[in-house]
Amino acid sequence: MALIFYSPINPADLWEAELKKHIPDLDFRRLEAPGDPAEIDMALCWKPPPGALAAFPNLKVIFSLAAGPDHLLSDPELPDVPIVRMVEPSLTGGVAEYIVLHVMRHHKAQRRFEEQQKARLWKEYFAPPAGTRRVGIMGLGAIGGEAARMLKAVGFDVAGWSRTPKQVAGVTSFHGADQLVDILARTDILVCILPKTPQTEGILNADLFAKLPQGASIVNAGRGDQLVERDLLDALESGQLSEATLDVFRTEPLPEVHPFWGHPRITVTPHSAGDPFADSGARVVAENILRFRRGEALPHLLDREAGY
Repeated sequence: MALIFYSPINPADLWEAELKKHIPDLDFRRLEAPGDPAEIDMALCWKPPPGALAAFPNLKVIFSLAAGPDHLLSDPELPDVPIVRMVEPSLTGGVAEYIVLHVMRHHKAQRRFEEQQKARLWKEYFAPPAGTRRVGIMGLGAIGGEAARMLKAVGFDVAGWSRTPKQVAGVTSFHGADQLVDILARTDILVCILPKTPQTEGILNADLFAKLPQGASIVNAGRGDQLVERDLLDALESGQLSEATLDVFRTEPLPEVHPFWGHPRITVTPHSAGDPFADSGARVVAENILRFRRGEALPHLLDREAGY
């Protein structure tokens, strides 16, 4: 049994060292030096080159280094084996913290103060209490649920929307296409943390923005292709939206000539809301490798039909 590793950003040496703290006999190999392909039965990866995993005829399971599986599903030669999504504390907590940070920035009008500082303008503004600000979260999975709990703890009036019914203590829940309009109507700050599926592509569009109260704002930490970029620019220009924070984009890295870079009411971050840290992530992956070795059921399996 051997595991193949690939990631353009996660250091292989660090992940190997952390995994071997839990599984000393782990046969850890890198994609660029895999040895005998027939010996590989596990893969741990993020954004592997198209067709790369098809080279291993005995591959039985893929462990994703990301919460979303679209970096794998875009490969037309992807082997038809179980895919385990990355659900672990440092990734879940990191993205939830990002969401809380930018919801707070919108709520406390931080952009206003940054502009006033540049102009050397002293002008007071006091945000209303958090309990009067309505936050809506599209996507109540592991990350969205954690963000909802954290925002609720701060004092916000939080609601969530998901494809199927989900419950988070103290959070008003909506589900299904018919109830999307209901959460939009009561949302001042909209957070998108939806998975990438055919149904969510382009969901952040002019029609959706029009259903929000005028002056609402958005935080998108879901997927770049969920946002219709021209519609966002138009909504900001008209005043239907007041501002936006974006961590994901249709083209990454964001091209230097893209209008988002210089827009006065858009905050751009480089797809850095969260990432699994090796110590925490390796502990979870190691537990799943041991489950796989013992023939036990694996958690957080991708539903290929649903897309997440």
